[in-house]
Amino acid sequence: MEEGSVIALFTDGLIEAHDHDVDTGLERLCFALAHPDRPLEEMCDTMVRLALPDRPDDDVAFLLARTRSLSRDQVASWEIPVTPSAVQEARREAVAQLMKWGLGHLAFTAELIVSELVTNAMRHASGPIGLRLIHARTLTCEVSDASNTSPRMRRAGPAEEGGRGLFLVAQIAQRWGTRYTATGKTIWTELPLPDVTPPAAGNVAAA
Repeated sequence: MEEGSVIALFTDGLIEAHDHDVDTGLERLCFALAHPDRPLEEMCDTMVRLALPDRPDDDVAFLLARTRSLSRDQVASWEIPVTPSAVQEARREAVAQLMKWGLGHLAFTAELIVSELVTNAMRHASGPIGLRLIHARTLTCEVSDASNTSPRMRRAGPAEEGGRGLFLVAQIAQRWGTRYTATGKTIWTELPLPDVTPPAAGNVAAA
Protein backbone atom coordinates (compact mmCIF):
# COMPACT_ATOMS: atom_id res chain seq x y z
CA MET A 1 0.00 0.00 0.00
CA GLU A 2 1.10 3.54 -0.65
CA GLU A 3 2.09 5.79 2.22
CA GLY A 4 -0.93 7.64 3.57
CA SER A 5 -3.40 4.89 2.65
CA VAL A 6 -6.38 4.54 4.98
CA ILE A 7 -7.44 1.05 6.04
CA ALA A 8 -10.98 0.58 7.39
CA LEU A 9 -11.88 -2.56 9.36
CA PHE A 10 -15.42 -3.04 10.63
CA THR A 11 -17.93 -5.61 11.79
CA ASP A 12 -21.09 -6.31 9.82
CA GLY A 13 -23.18 -4.55 12.46
CA LEU A 14 -21.98 -1.24 11.00
CA ILE A 15 -23.61 -1.80 7.60
CA GLU A 16 -26.51 -4.13 8.43
CA ALA A 17 -29.70 -2.92 10.12
CA HIS A 18 -33.41 -3.73 10.15
CA ASP A 19 -34.33 -0.43 8.43
CA HIS A 20 -31.97 -0.72 5.42
CA ASP A 21 -30.13 -3.33 3.37
CA VAL A 22 -26.40 -3.97 3.18
CA ASP A 23 -25.97 -1.93 -0.02
CA THR A 24 -27.36 1.15 1.69
CA GLY A 25 -25.03 0.58 4.64
CA LEU A 26 -22.04 0.29 2.31
CA GLU A 27 -23.01 3.50 0.49
CA ARG A 28 -23.11 5.38 3.78
CA LEU A 29 -19.76 3.91 4.76
CA CYS A 30 -18.15 4.87 1.45
CA PHE A 31 -19.50 8.42 1.84
CA ALA A 32 -18.00 8.65 5.32
CA LEU A 33 -14.62 7.54 3.91
CA ALA A 34 -14.78 9.75 0.81
CA HIS A 35 -12.10 12.16 2.09
CA PRO A 36 -9.23 10.00 3.38
CA ASP A 37 -6.97 13.04 3.81
CA ARG A 38 -8.96 14.20 6.85
CA PRO A 39 -7.88 13.36 10.41
CA LEU A 40 -8.86 9.81 11.37
CA GLU A 41 -10.81 11.03 14.41
CA GLU A 42 -13.00 13.20 12.16
CA MET A 43 -13.58 10.28 9.82
CA CYS A 44 -14.63 8.12 12.78
CA ASP A 45 -17.07 10.80 13.91
CA THR A 46 -18.54 10.95 10.40
CA MET A 47 -18.93 7.17 10.35
CA VAL A 48 -20.78 7.28 13.66
CA ARG A 49 -23.18 9.97 12.37
CA LEU A 50 -23.83 8.51 8.92
CA ALA A 51 -23.32 4.77 9.11
CA LEU A 52 -24.13 3.75 12.67
CA PRO A 53 -27.84 3.15 13.37
CA ASP A 54 -29.34 4.79 16.44
CA ARG A 55 -30.09 1.37 17.87
CA PRO A 56 -27.82 -1.21 16.24
CA ASP A 57 -29.19 -4.72 15.93
CA ASP A 58 -25.72 -6.13 16.55
CA ASP A 59 -22.47 -5.21 18.24
CA VAL A 60 -20.49 -2.69 16.20
CA ALA A 61 -16.76 -2.08 16.05
CA PHE A 62 -14.64 -0.27 13.49
CA LEU A 63 -11.01 0.71 13.20
CA LEU A 64 -9.27 3.19 10.91
CA ALA A 65 -5.52 3.18 10.34
CA ARG A 66 -3.29 5.32 8.10
CA THR A 67 -0.03 3.90 6.82
CA ARG A 68 3.25 5.73 7.31
CA SER A 69 6.74 4.92 6.09
CA LEU A 70 9.68 4.45 8.42
CA SER A 71 12.79 6.50 7.74
CA ARG A 72 15.90 4.58 6.74
CA ASP A 73 17.65 5.31 10.02
CA GLN A 74 14.86 3.52 11.92
CA VAL A 75 15.49 0.16 10.24
CA ALA A 76 18.58 -2.06 10.17
CA SER A 77 18.74 -5.43 8.40
CA TRP A 78 21.28 -8.13 7.73
CA GLU A 79 21.46 -11.42 5.82
CA ILE A 80 22.79 -14.10 8.15
CA PRO A 81 25.09 -16.75 6.65
CA VAL A 82 24.68 -20.31 7.87
CA THR A 83 28.12 -20.59 9.45
CA PRO A 84 29.34 -21.48 12.97
CA SER A 85 30.17 -17.86 13.78
CA ALA A 86 26.95 -16.37 12.37
CA VAL A 87 25.02 -16.23 15.65
CA GLN A 88 27.83 -14.43 17.43
CA GLU A 89 28.15 -11.96 14.56
CA ALA A 90 24.38 -11.34 14.54
CA ARG A 91 24.47 -10.55 18.25
CA ARG A 92 27.37 -8.17 17.76
CA GLU A 93 25.67 -6.34 14.88
CA ALA A 94 22.42 -6.01 16.83
CA VAL A 95 24.10 -4.60 19.93
CA ALA A 96 26.12 -2.12 17.86
CA GLN A 97 22.93 -0.89 16.20
CA LEU A 98 21.15 -0.46 19.53
CA MET A 99 24.05 1.65 20.77
CA LYS A 100 23.68 3.89 17.70
CA TRP A 101 19.99 4.33 18.54
CA GLY A 102 20.74 5.10 22.17
CA LEU A 103 19.04 1.90 23.33
CA GLY A 104 21.94 0.37 25.20
CA HIS A 105 19.64 -0.48 28.13
CA LEU A 106 17.92 -3.03 25.85
CA ALA A 107 21.16 -4.56 24.56
CA PHE A 108 21.22 -7.58 26.87
CA THR A 109 17.57 -8.54 26.25
CA ALA A 110 17.71 -7.92 22.51
CA GLU A 111 20.99 -9.82 22.21
CA LEU A 112 19.38 -12.82 23.90
CA ILE A 113 16.35 -12.67 21.57
CA VAL A 114 18.53 -12.40 18.47
CA SER A 115 20.67 -15.31 19.64
CA GLU A 116 17.72 -17.61 20.28
CA LEU A 117 15.78 -16.77 17.10
CA VAL A 118 18.78 -16.98 14.77
CA THR A 119 19.90 -20.24 16.39
CA ASN A 120 16.41 -21.73 15.96
CA ALA A 121 16.31 -20.67 12.31
CA MET A 122 19.63 -22.37 11.65
CA ARG A 123 18.66 -25.57 13.43
CA HIS A 124 15.06 -26.03 12.32
CA ALA A 125 14.58 -24.02 9.11
CA SER A 126 16.41 -23.28 5.89
CA GLY A 127 18.13 -20.27 4.40
CA PRO A 128 18.36 -17.53 3.53
CA ILE A 129 18.06 -16.16 7.07
CA GLY A 130 17.42 -12.47 7.62
CA LEU A 131 17.63 -10.29 10.74
CA ARG A 132 15.88 -6.94 10.98
CA LEU A 133 15.59 -4.39 13.81
CA ILE A 134 12.95 -1.65 13.73
CA HIS A 135 13.05 1.37 16.03
CA ALA A 136 9.53 2.85 16.15
CA ARG A 137 6.90 2.79 18.91
CA THR A 138 8.63 -0.34 20.13
CA LEU A 139 11.87 -2.10 19.33
CA THR A 140 10.95 -4.86 16.91
CA CYS A 141 13.29 -7.76 16.19
CA GLU A 142 12.49 -9.98 13.20
CA VAL A 143 14.18 -13.16 12.04
CA SER A 144 13.09 -14.57 8.67
CA ASP A 145 13.79 -17.91 7.03
CA ALA A 146 12.62 -19.94 4.04
CA SER A 147 10.56 -22.48 6.01
CA ASN A 148 6.79 -22.25 6.44
CA THR A 149 6.77 -24.61 9.42
CA SER A 150 5.11 -22.96 12.38
CA PRO A 151 7.38 -22.59 15.44
CA ARG A 152 6.25 -24.55 18.49
CA MET A 153 6.87 -23.38 22.01
CA ARG A 154 7.39 -26.15 24.54
CA ARG A 155 8.67 -26.63 28.06
CA ALA A 156 11.89 -28.61 28.07
CA GLY A 157 12.46 -31.21 30.76
CA PRO A 158 15.11 -30.71 33.46
CA ALA A 159 17.52 -33.13 31.77
CA GLU A 160 17.17 -31.66 28.26
CA GLU A 161 19.94 -29.43 26.98
CA GLY A 162 17.80 -27.56 24.44
CA GLY A 163 14.20 -26.73 23.61
CA ARG A 164 13.87 -23.63 25.79
CA GLY A 165 14.64 -20.93 23.21
CA LEU A 166 11.17 -19.87 22.12
CA PHE A 167 9.80 -20.24 25.64
CA LEU A 168 12.53 -17.90 26.89
CA VAL A 169 11.82 -15.38 24.13
CA ALA A 170 8.13 -15.37 25.04
CA GLN A 171 8.98 -14.59 28.66
CA ILE A 172 11.18 -11.57 28.00
CA ALA A 173 9.43 -10.00 24.99
CA GLN A 174 6.42 -7.74 25.37
CA ARG A 175 4.79 -9.47 22.40
CA TRP A 176 5.86 -11.99 19.81
CA GLY A 177 4.35 -13.82 16.88
CA THR A 178 4.79 -15.29 13.42
CA ARG A 179 3.73 -14.05 10.01
CA TYR A 180 4.01 -15.99 6.78
CA THR A 181 5.30 -14.70 3.47
CA ALA A 182 5.51 -16.01 -0.09
CA THR A 183 9.03 -17.26 0.63
CA GLY A 184 8.75 -18.54 4.21
CA LYS A 185 8.02 -16.98 7.60
CA THR A 186 9.14 -14.25 9.97
CA ILE A 187 9.21 -14.52 13.75
CA TRP A 188 8.94 -11.11 15.38
CA THR A 189 9.24 -9.79 18.91
CA GLU A 190 8.59 -6.40 20.49
CA LEU A 191 10.33 -4.73 23.41
CA PRO A 192 8.85 -1.60 25.02
CA LEU A 193 10.65 1.72 24.71
CA PRO A 194 10.64 4.80 26.95
CA ASP A 195 8.01 7.47 26.31
CA VAL A 196 10.32 9.45 24.02
CA THR A 197 10.31 7.57 20.71
CA PRO A 198 10.70 8.38 17.00
CA PRO A 199 7.57 9.28 14.99
CA ALA A 200 5.17 6.36 14.71
CA ALA A 201 5.03 4.28 11.56
CA GLY A 202 1.29 4.89 11.37
CA ASN A 203 -1.63 6.27 13.31
CA VAL A 204 -4.86 4.66 14.38
CA ALA A 205 -8.31 5.72 15.45
CA ALA A 206 -11.10 3.48 16.68
CA ALA A 207 -14.63 3.73 17.92
